[in-house]
Amino acid sequence: MSPNLLAAEDLSMFGRDPWWLILVKAVFCFAFLMVTVLLSIVMERKVVAWMQLRVGPNRHGPWGMLQSLADGVKLMLKEDVIVKRADKAVYVLAPVVAAVPAFMAFAVIPFGPAGNEVSIFGQRTTMQLTDLPIAALYLLAVASVGIYGMVLAGWSSGSTYPLLGGLRSCAQMISYEIAMGAAFASVFLYSGSMSTSTIVEQQADRWFVLLLPVSFLIYIVTMVGEVNRAPFDMPESEGDLVGGFSTEYSSIKFAMFMLAEYINMVTVSAVAVTFFLGGWRAPWPVSTFWEGANHGWWPMLWFTGKLLSLLFCFVWLRGTLPRVRYDQLMKLGWKVLIPVALVWLMAVATVRALRNENYEFADIALYIAGAVLTLLLLSFVADMFRSRAKEAEQPEEPPAFDPMAGGFPVPPLPGQELPPVPRRRPHRERELIASGGPDTQSDGSLGGSTDGKEASDG
Repeated sequence: MSPNLLAAEDLSMFGRDPWWLILVKAVFCFAFLMVTVLLSIVMERKVVAWMQLRVGPNRHGPWGMLQSLADGVKLMLKEDVIVKRADKAVYVLAPVVAAVPAFMAFAVIPFGPAGNEVSIFGQRTTMQLTDLPIAALYLLAVASVGIYGMVLAGWSSGSTYPLLGGLRSCAQMISYEIAMGAAFASVFLYSGSMSTSTIVEQQADRWFVLLLPVSFLIYIVTMVGEVNRAPFDMPESEGDLVGGFSTEYSSIKFAMFMLAEYINMVTVSAVAVTFFLGGWRAPWPVSTFWEGANHGWWPMLWFTGKLLSLLFCFVWLRGTLPRVRYDQLMKLGWKVLIPVALVWLMAVATVRALRNENYEFADIALYIAGAVLTLLLLSFVADMFRSRAKEAEQPEEPPAFDPMAGGFPVPPLPGQELPPVPRRRPHRERELIASGGPDTQSDGSLGGSTDGKEASDG
């Protein structure tokens, strides 16, 4: 791809629909999200029950398929409680701030080709609400706004546990969105555009999951952390924060937080499908023998199938992995994901620059292999010198632990040991006490009893 063609995407087909067709598309996106959320909740409960050898929901509707709808009705009919110490305006606004951006992100997701492929009430139109030259940045911005709902909910509740949950969600969002942005940058370099429809078009020959596998793996991890799902559900961990940022919420406001979580799951899965899995394109076996697989209404079927597959992965992770500690969560984000994403981004940028200079693929592969071998050699030498330095250092004796140093007893930390507790001597070694006073020397020299019995006058 020439550098002069990086911003040559054609978005002229967007913005020409009549107002009623735009309204129909917006209603369709809303309905698609709501139906997918209802199916996701039932699927999660059914799949987790199957993994745990349970029956799962089977009372509401055929095979329990209406269980999520019954849960929503139940939450709406519950008493709506507002905490007395809460900031009422912010307390009520926080669930709306969390839920609305989740719906907005789906406006730039393509369900089909950018050309006028389908007819709706006699009007030829694209299978996408709209598109932007910076649609990927729009997705990142909208996802960031949704975190404010959790932070405001924790702050406005007037309680300690919700505040801690809100702070955790803010720190987690910052930690994982940096690596997510670096993973997106690799896609931008290969596609030459930030438009979602153009990114899908650039995957006509090969999906980006094959060209950018490291970016895909980084995004999969960061999208789980972005939506606060297990094993990264620290902001609402019931083990230490009761319910996290939503502890003081009930009824419809609590339901909106749950709705925002599941809609965010659908949105990040749709972004993964669009950026890495070919978007609406048919999978490889189908696209080879069926020319019409990527035309008409069929692309929506392929898109929905890929979306449900990623949603199943969310459920699979929740039923398989335990919740990680918060320090492990931060270490993974800052010490693993961000450095790996930056190094991979530099490698992708190098490959693209060499391709633009008309280097052959074999030369590029040799350059990349040489750089990887050099890094491995340098790391091996550094580890060797580091091990020698550790062997040369003499371990210092840690200071003795004093449990009463602060004026009151405290338990020892890991690696510390309590000092030995003074104990009474064994019974046989105690001094014999005579009736007239202690005279152990005479008792021992006169052959007195030393078996622990007291001496008698007689």
